[in-house]
Amino acid sequence: MGRQVASPRDRWKEKVRAELSPDPLGQRGEPRLGLPGDEGTGRYVERIGFPGALPLTRGIQPTMYRGRLWTMRQYSGFGTAAETNRRFHQLLRQGQTGLSVAFDLPTQIGYDPDHPRSRGEVGRCGVSVATRKDMEDLFSGIPWDQVTVSMTINATAPILLGLAVVVAESQGVPRARLGGTVQNDILKEYASRGTYIFPPQASMRLTVDLIEFATREMPQFNTISVSGYHMREAGATAAQEVAFTLADGLAYAKAVASRGLNVDEFLPRMSFFFSSDRNLLEEVAKFRAARRLWADLTATVLNAKSLRARQLRFHTQTAGSSLTAQQPELNVVRTTLEGLAAVLGGTQSLHTNSLDEALGLPTEDSARLALRTQQILGEESGVALTVDPLAGAWAVEDLTDQVEEQARKYLEEIDRMGGAEGAVARGYYQGEIAREAYRRARALERGEERIVGVNVHPETEEGFSLFPGPRANRGQRIPASLEARAVSRVRTFRKERDAEACRKALEALGDATDRGENVLPGVIAALRENATLGEIAGLWRGRFGEQAPSREY
Repeated sequence: MGRQVASPRDRWKEKVRAELSPDPLGQRGEPRLGLPGDEGTGRYVERIGFPGALPLTRGIQPTMYRGRLWTMRQYSGFGTAAETNRRFHQLLRQGQTGLSVAFDLPTQIGYDPDHPRSRGEVGRCGVSVATRKDMEDLFSGIPWDQVTVSMTINATAPILLGLAVVVAESQGVPRARLGGTVQNDILKEYASRGTYIFPPQASMRLTVDLIEFATREMPQFNTISVSGYHMREAGATAAQEVAFTLADGLAYAKAVASRGLNVDEFLPRMSFFFSSDRNLLEEVAKFRAARRLWADLTATVLNAKSLRARQLRFHTQTAGSSLTAQQPELNVVRTTLEGLAAVLGGTQSLHTNSLDEALGLPTEDSARLALRTQQILGEESGVALTVDPLAGAWAVEDLTDQVEEQARKYLEEIDRMGGAEGAVARGYYQGEIAREAYRRARALERGEERIVGVNVHPETEEGFSLFPGPRANRGQRIPASLEARAVSRVRTFRKERDAEACRKALEALGDATDRGENVLPGVIAALRENATLGEIAGLWRGRFGEQAPSREY
């Protein structure tokens, strides 16, 4: 009698059994996989498969959250660096496992606090960081080599990454040991968010310079987080979010490969960033479809060979656009559903929005509640015990196929336009997103899309409140005096530096920019001589010019 051949299910179990963490009863037991009885059919193995194996529909790790929970990374930033640092420490004490920095508008578009265009915006929608001293204050008491840091910054990403390198190395942590992510996704800025500075060609050059530099010198750092979140917030559908995001990822990968880097070397450090909205099953399907589609595109379009290069690793944030100022307590429920969708979809890290973000920046209490929401999902809900627990459900698999099919149609159209850069230049993304946003607005007006507390079940009198007092008083408030302090700080910083050394470093950066060299070494050298963010961005404005907003779509 011949030897019995192990089934795909048995082979998977044998592979991961030793890696599993104990179950709640303290026993390892059998890994939960969630397969239908007939798991040997060709379509199941080819289209759905096993966790950690191609086509990666079910997740990039065999054990997913049984091995380790997702990174709980709350997005924070307001006022001065010192104030934000206090919030970071508070969140870390509460169990947050990764930092995520929100920068104010002047920092995002390359102006120091004392620039006329910064007036009224310093520290308002994020933290103000213009100098090496600001970066030191922002991460005071936080070990650079033990906590991963995500920075939501795009047009000025090379400068902020340079500041991180300079400050960490001054504290004895080499750049090769830094872990984290820099968003560095400029294409979606032209499509939806608007915090670009330079024309697209120059912006792409800076983006690719950062990826090239960090791939070679910062092996633990994610060099770009290709972001669909902001396009979804602007109105994109789930399928559009997948298609536009992956098309942008392909554009960046091709640009980096043109520099001579091997795709199997830099793709493992390319990450993605998605929204998680209220339609729970569609969102779960969206994540699974995106993962499967990227695994295919990296092989067929980019010729990637390694499994790690074909894995779609992503961060998720619950949908800010779903939060309502009316009955804001209900936002806790919305965020819980959205966070659950991200976990069921296999996210690698997660930010859960605070209930008061429709009213202002989150308070300490609401930020803690948002973090606790994640912790309950991880520790109490039981969903982390099964890898991809909804796999095999007819509705979920059908939705996954639908999202993938719709996204492929968009990708084909984008390819006909010459890829993401051509599509953005022609206003294709912008037009599609604008049309969908208008359709949704009309659906809300007609009551076809229902939002509890807004156009259905509105509050007729003051009802239950988690926090006493008038709603107008809720939310984090930034005092007007903060801007004056920030202006004074940056001017004092400039006075106390070696002006001549700084001038020479900026001049050398300008020469390197003109010669077409990678700008990151020159940026780091200038920051070591205490150049400011606004000075470096201003130098590039003089070389590249500025991009005017487009109204052609």
